[in-house]
Amino acid sequence: MNAALEFSRAWALLLLPLALLPLLPGRRDALVFSHVPWLPPDRAGAALGWALRVLGALAVAATVVAIAGPQRPETFVQRTGHGAEIVLLVDRSRSMDERMVPSDWRTIDPLNLRYQAASRGEPKGKVARELLAKFVAERRDDRFSLMFFSSNAIRIVRFTQHDAVVQAGITAGNIGRGLSDTDVGRALAAAFAEFDGRAYSGSRIVLMVSDGGARLDAATKQRLHAAALRNRVSLAWIYLRSVNGPKLDTPGQASEAVPEIALHRFFQTLPGHYRAYEAEAPEDLARAVADVARQQNFPLDYAERVPRRELGRIALALGIACCALLLALRAVTLGAWR
Repeated sequence: MNAALEFSRAWALLLLPLALLPLLPGRRDALVFSHVPWLPPDRAGAALGWALRVLGALAVAATVVAIAGPQRPETFVQRTGHGAEIVLLVDRSRSMDERMVPSDWRTIDPLNLRYQAASRGEPKGKVARELLAKFVAERRDDRFSLMFFSSNAIRIVRFTQHDAVVQAGITAGNIGRGLSDTDVGRALAAAFAEFDGRAYSGSRIVLMVSDGGARLDAATKQRLHAAALRNRVSLAWIYLRSVNGPKLDTPGQASEAVPEIALHRFFQTLPGHYRAYEAEAPEDLARAVADVARQQNFPLDYAERVPRRELGRIALALGIACCALLLALRAVTLGAWR
């Protein structure tokens, strides 16, 4: 940790010699007596006089330092915790504005389920944002990066441990309506690239929340495979399954034609650990997020950013305190003389 001290107005330090002025004897301190040995020793008065001078010098010095603008520069501190570096990759396409099925969907007539979901269910995006906000709040040692995607990936927050910034980014995802197009391949490539150039310090994961899949071409698959291998990234996909949507574990070669199933099977070939969660109702999504939290709890080394700290107020407070004591001692001295 760099503990150096910086000054925003260093030229003001040239005024520091002025602090010596109160230490110099003044003419008013010279009293005329016919015979000095007749004076009794006044140790208390001498100590009080020196206290007044020292307080005056400190008041001037502290004021000069406050004018110079002292500050501790931004530093980084190496710490070790338990958690992960997590990229939150959230689908912001128009389908995420649709509603999830209600919590009691298993008791609803299947013929009436779509209508019930459209009228009583919570919007997928809203439920996802609320649970991700809670997820971030509960994981103090993690470092988060936040991205939204539809036709393009949009980076909202770079890796940070300050959850207030991430929370603000998650809240911002509620603004406006999403686009109709979704490019999962481009979004995942951007998410994996977030780890480029970062020193490997512990568990890494891309947590993707989406309700749709995609059929990726061979070149995109190759790029994603290389990026996951290069950065040693794991992937977790929370699949928000729509009413009558396909199940990811549907067997058979014919199911490869379904984008969600095709994407799921490709993810299973990636070099890092992959885990898929199907969420139909809000409680399913909550369980998926909780399971990710349990899985990603390994030792993590990270550099914590310590922001710049202004110290001018401390110097100014010291100067004011010295002036207050100076006035109090002067008042006591004058009272004693009277």
